[in-house]
Amino acid sequence: MKKRIPTYFKLACLLLFLCANTMFSQQYDPIDNLVKAYPKSFSSPERLAEKINADFTTETEKARAIFTWIGLNIKYDLKAYKNGGSMIAYSYSSEADRLVKEKKFRDEYAKKTLSSKKGVCQDYSALFHTVCDLTGLKCIDIIGTSKAHPAHIGKLPKASDHEWNAVKIGAEWKFIDVTWASGSVNIETGKFIPEFNDAYFFTAPEVFFLNHFPNDKRLLMVDKTEQEFAELPLYYGPYLQAKYEIVSPEKGLISAKASAVPFQIIDFPQSSKIAYVFTSEGQLREVPFKQNGNTTQFTIPISSRSRGFLTIYVNNNAVVTYKIER
Repeated sequence: MKKRIPTYFKLACLLLFLCANTMFSQQYDPIDNLVKAYPKSFSSPERLAEKINADFTTETEKARAIFTWIGLNIKYDLKAYKNGGSMIAYSYSSEADRLVKEKKFRDEYAKKTLSSKKGVCQDYSALFHTVCDLTGLKCIDIIGTSKAHPAHIGKLPKASDHEWNAVKIGAEWKFIDVTWASGSVNIETGKFIPEFNDAYFFTAPEVFFLNHFPNDKRLLMVDKTEQEFAELPLYYGPYLQAKYEIVSPEKGLISAKASAVPFQIIDFPQSSKIAYVFTSEGQLREVPFKQNGNTTQFTIPISSRSRGFLTIYVNNNAVVTYKIER
């Protein structure tokens, strides 16, 4: 049998998210602080694994240390993304042979990524997986579709465009996306901005689903469908980190025939500011809101000039985008 592995995915390996203000989870501060003092480069995955094995003992500690070091030190390779890539074809005679050959390619990607200190999603995933192997963690690579750009709103998951990981902690599998944790591409300048975002570490399945749909639906780990994924708005990194929840509107398509769009948020901090912008207008407008207990409500008017996409900002960070449907 033959199988083809894409060297580079063509779309969501590139994280088209506005730069986000991020913070380390206090729960992992001791691990993160130690890892931040590590060398910025290692000669091989084995050397990085040796350091982690010497400093940490539990599965969670090791997974976090690998995630944090890669997220802080590997940069997104915009040139590789823009140049596209080739396909690697290989033959295998059995399932065992397939696994051996996939590990060989994965380890090669990991070494290349560690040496160059840059890569696309497949390279990030390979490096994370390889170091997991070397530290005794069970890890899998997951290929699927992401929701990473406003144009994805309303579209069913079809072409595989992203790769991420799941790592086994005790009896549970936990989601990891170290590519998106490493930073973001500013959609205005087109430049990669390194900025660690730990919202993609051990992300709850129902939250991970907001941006990830695997080719193998069993790896969703939540009872959701392709149609539900397509209907979602586009959520950004700052929203995944936030402690509040946007409960309405739930779907990403908003009818232009509506005169206004009512919003409802649970546990929204009173000191925060909310603003919005329509792509057709290009003007950021602050919106007043009302709070009743733990519920925050506000309304955004829609006019004949309201076209394209509607993006909501909280404290100058984009948190969610909706598509105006005509």
